[in-house]
Amino acid sequence: MTELLSQLWTPELQAAFTVVVVLLVILYVLSIVWVVRDAYLRGSYWYVWAVVALIPLLGVIAYCLLRPPLLQIDRDEQELEIALKQRELMKYGECANCGYPVEADFVLCPNCHQRLKNLCGTCNHALDPTWTVCPYCATPVAGAAPRARRGARTPQPHQAAPQQTRQARPAPSERGGVQ
Repeated sequence: MTELLSQLWTPELQAAFTVVVVLLVILYVLSIVWVVRDAYLRGSYWYVWAVVALIPLLGVIAYCLLRPPLLQIDRDEQELEIALKQRELMKYGECANCGYPVEADFVLCPNCHQRLKNLCGTCNHALDPTWTVCPYCATPVAGAAPRARRGARTPQPHQAAPQQTRQARPAPSERGGVQ
């Protein structure tokens, strides 16, 4: 049997076997590197997955089945898109009377014709009903009572400057005498 084995185990077969083993070891190391890098990019616990990937073949299969579906940069991009869409939606509102969707600068509801905002008499910009002055042209809004701002101090009347005790000398023409 050893004679048969020595005839089959030729130097060429030994070299081929060595190449296959080296390639498998390289593939194993690269799979661990891939798992660690991919887990890091996906925002996962890469060090835990590195330990799991040390189990040959099963570790990589487990990681492929359980890894997060998106890369961290893709999740961040999605969050930015959602925030942008929410910001765009903030331009819109609903009519308080009928619930119809209206834009922020609408003056009347296109559905029920309810007045949503007042117009400035000077510049014709849409004004919020709570405003007392037009922020575009600084015209006071007609019919709006002035409100005290929170935290604003009421203006104090200016105190008169103390009068000088010394009277100024009258001009020579006012004295009536010759100098």
